[in-house]
Amino acid sequence: MEKTINKWDLEDRLIDFSVLIIAISESLPNSKAGNHFAGQIIRSGSSPALNYGEAQDAESNQDFIHKIKIILKELRETFVAQKIIQKAKLLKNEDKLKIALTENNELIAIFVATVKTARSRKK
Repeated sequence: MEKTINKWDLEDRLIDFSVLIIAISESLPNSKAGNHFAGQIIRSGSSPALNYGEAQDAESNQDFIHKIKIILKELRETFVAQKIIQKAKLLKNEDKLKIALTENNELIAIFVATVKTARSRKK
């Protein structure tokens, strides 16, 4: 049986994802590339949790879709940054990165479905 995700569960997932991204950023080397990607993934990886609260308070369905699409943009940006970190071998231990990539992908799928559902309500 498929578990339905309510907004509080999703908020918790986004917060946990942000915390995981922070842990990954703290594990990156103190180098030009490490510092660049640490800052990058902290910004884009924590943004979805912060923007999710705004989406919950959207003024219209169109506003909701717009805010969810911002979340998607940030999740996709974080995903690409993580792939670069992985391919550049910036982390000695990639266990957290593998978990984050999987969660990132699942969150993208959830928000793509959310946009589709919200668009169907619009019609």
